[in-house]
Amino acid sequence: MPPRKENVSSPDYPQLGKTLLEISGNGGASKPSPGLYLVATPIGHLGDISLRALTVLAHADAIACEDTRTSGVLLQAFGIKKPTFSYHDHNADARRPEILKRLAEGEVIALISDAGMPAIADPGFKLVRDCRDAGFPVTVIPGANAAITALASSGLPTDQFAFAGFLPPKSAARKKAAAVFKQSQATLVFYESPQRLAASLADLAETLGASRPAAVARELTKFYEEIRRGTLGELAKHYATNEAKGEIVILVAKDENAQPETFDIDALLSERLKHLSVRDAVAEVSEMTGNSKKDVYARALKLSESKKK
Repeated sequence: MPPRKENVSSPDYPQLGKTLLEISGNGGASKPSPGLYLVATPIGHLGDISLRALTVLAHADAIACEDTRTSGVLLQAFGIKKPTFSYHDHNADARRPEILKRLAEGEVIALISDAGMPAIADPGFKLVRDCRDAGFPVTVIPGANAAITALASSGLPTDQFAFAGFLPPKSAARKKAAAVFKQSQATLVFYESPQRLAASLADLAETLGASRPAAVARELTKFYEEIRRGTLGELAKHYATNEAKGEIVILVAKDENAQPETFDIDALLSERLKHLSVRDAVAEVSEMTGNSKKDVYARALKLSESKKK
């Protein structure tokens, strides 16, 4: 696929940021209420940032970044000069108490990732959890997301989808993780690095089936955006000899020939009720089969009544 080119000339982003600050009053009445703000940032094209996101970033007391250097490029592009600090997998546990303390003092803290929506496949969810538990407001400023962008661009079914995040780096663990989704009736969405793409596609083809329709999306919204479609086997073969660069999303459609797994609820309950309480048996069977606890409990009661007769 040839590189995608913009139809319009690139805007003056620094001037856009300056104009926004002027319109919003340079931090006066437009400053957001105290709390944590999850701000989505572009996954490639700078023009995908929202005016609301720029406003929050421009008026935040501080910005928590996955990588301050990466985020610094974005902030500089829009002329935003605010204190930043890192918040990532390696320091999240130590940073959270500091952030909670600042929120208790009435500050506006923005959380951004290197690209896309923070708290998705990163430690931001733990910060959201702790903030909500502590009673601090949490506001999401929606925007670009690689998984949704890739799904919409893939041409694969979108009525049901499952985001599975990053696959494990080792082949055996990767196959085990993929096997969990073998019977899924949803389109599967995985993140992957370019270095492991070929190996991951080969493992997915072996585990899920080489004939499964799939797509590989890379460099989304950027100049060299590419959506390559084919079966898992075809894509594995292609990337075994063709190097991929950029951020990668793998999408796998459901197996049209797969039959949903069926369970004998009564048999499962009868076996477990021999050594478990009704509550524990219901919980275990419900989790195993995907049936609601209410329905499984109703079956358990009927089994109990029939045994008394």
